[in-house]
Amino acid sequence: WMKLSQVAVQGAQYNSHECQPHLKCLEGTQVDLLKYIHGFLDDRKRNQLIWLHGTAGVRKSAVAFTIAERMKGLKVTEETNVEMRLAGTFFFSHKHTKCCTAGYLFATLAYQLANNFPSIQQDMNRVIHNNPALLDLDMPLYDQME
Repeated sequence: WMKLSQVAVQGAQYNSHECQPHLKCLEGTQVDLLKYIHGFLDDRKRNQLIWLHGTAGVRKSAVAFTIAERMKGLKVTEETNVEMRLAGTFFFSHKHTKCCTAGYLFATLAYQLANNFPSIQQDMNRVIHNNPALLDLDMPLYDQME
């Protein structure tokens, strides 16, 4: 667990002080896109991973931060069951060395998942203990993801 925490990039999380100033969608902007993404995320039968991509300057970070902020704030209580809606985030940035490469992506998301869902932390530890090479940032991304 300690090794994973050392590889995870804390500054890649949506609410990191390194990502400031936090870009948000202005009220009344990106309405259709935000509605589409919220509908996608609220549909439990669909895959809940969204990868925003596009050229520089199209406000991907603003959209992603706005979505992450909303999802972090959603905790549904049904008869004392609390549900986390934000599993993890990774904001790529050319300003920070570790945030501009995909090599840290899966380790960072794995760390956030285990923090947000403690029930998987033991399994995460076992997998890393059995294959410590998973934390090698030069390992192919496909292998890291698996």
